[in-house]
Amino acid sequence: MGNAKKTGGAGLRGQVAGQTALCTVGKQGTGLTYRGYDVDDLATNASFYEVAHLIIHGHLPNQGELNTYKKKINGLRELPEAVKKTLELIPADAHPMDVMRTGTSMLGNLETETDFSQQWDKADRLVATLPGMICYWYQFVTNGKRIDTASNIDGVGAHFLEMLHGKAPSDLHARVMDVSLILYAEHEFNASTFTGRVVASTLSDIHSCVTASIGALRGHLHGGANEAAMAMLSQWSSPEEATAAIDEMLKNKTLIMGFGHAVYTERDPRNAIIKKWSEKLADEVGDTTLYPVSCAVEKKM
Repeated sequence: MGNAKKTGGAGLRGQVAGQTALCTVGKQGTGLTYRGYDVDDLATNASFYEVAHLIIHGHLPNQGELNTYKKKINGLRELPEAVKKTLELIPADAHPMDVMRTGTSMLGNLETETDFSQQWDKADRLVATLPGMICYWYQFVTNGKRIDTASNIDGVGAHFLEMLHGKAPSDLHARVMDVSLILYAEHEFNASTFTGRVVASTLSDIHSCVTASIGALRGHLHGGANEAAMAMLSQWSSPEEATAAIDEMLKNKTLIMGFGHAVYTERDPRNAIIKKWSEKLADEVGDTTLYPVSCAVEKKM
């Protein structure tokens, strides 16, 4: 071990850990593609159904395939009673990521993968049920309601928002939710994907892989960074207050969540897309704080 050669920086950064045909991140410091399709094109022209089919089944569906896939996903939304009972036992102060992790693991006990040929159907089942898991738990611990997660609502985002709020979302809200799901659908060899692939390399089942991946995504330095950035933005009541606070944080070399990326050396291509939709949402509800504060912080950074 004394002659071991250092091959890179911290962790596996800079090392080739494997190959993937799913996603390219950071091409020319900016790009993001899913199976060769630019994420901007997908967010503009595709539904989340189409992107899920692209990632899981390898190609964008034609109209006939899309209709069949929508019917399949919509028909898989209902949660088993045992999953519902498990979700009801989770404390109200649990983190939503923990809820999805537990729900996924329980589903794996009930609908166990017995052959690797089943993994695509199991993936579709998770796409269909994860929104219901989080909303069933939320409605139960918040309002004491046992909601019906079965639905033929056209749209994954619309289905999620209707379960979450108990009423049909506006077309704008449904579309923004779908776009957000598209933007976060795939990101190459990030920590949660690497975790899932480590588990998969042991020939474990897909539910174990996804459960482990959710555990990694829950971390403050991975998916939890978004939550931390939102908490930071929410504490300021004006762009001026935000700018002054950021100045102080920079002066003190305080970690500022939401900025800086190991792969995107110029910009995150998802930012401009979601910013456009955020502005539309702010205009619809008359927001004079969160969106202006976000823009002020972005400009300062």
